[in-house]
Amino acid sequence: MASVTVRNIPDETHRALRVLAATHGRSTEAEIRAILESAVRPEGRIKLGTLLADIGREVGGIDLEIERDRTSVEPMRFE
Repeated sequence: MASVTVRNIPDETHRALRVLAATHGRSTEAEIRAILESAVRPEGRIKLGTLLADIGREVGGIDLEIERDRTSVEPMRFE
């Protein structure tokens, strides 16, 4: 997992982060992770695959719902 270091955060911002984290019952680091996650991956975002499948259904009745074969297989051996 990647890590990021953020320098030169104003004291007021750091204080506000600590208070916000305390109100949510988590550490400041966990609060920052949650804030970043919600900023870059919002709940209502449209995913490209879903969008393309919807367009296909609208324009030509193309159904991209494919049933996958879920039977287990033996792994390949390179002996």
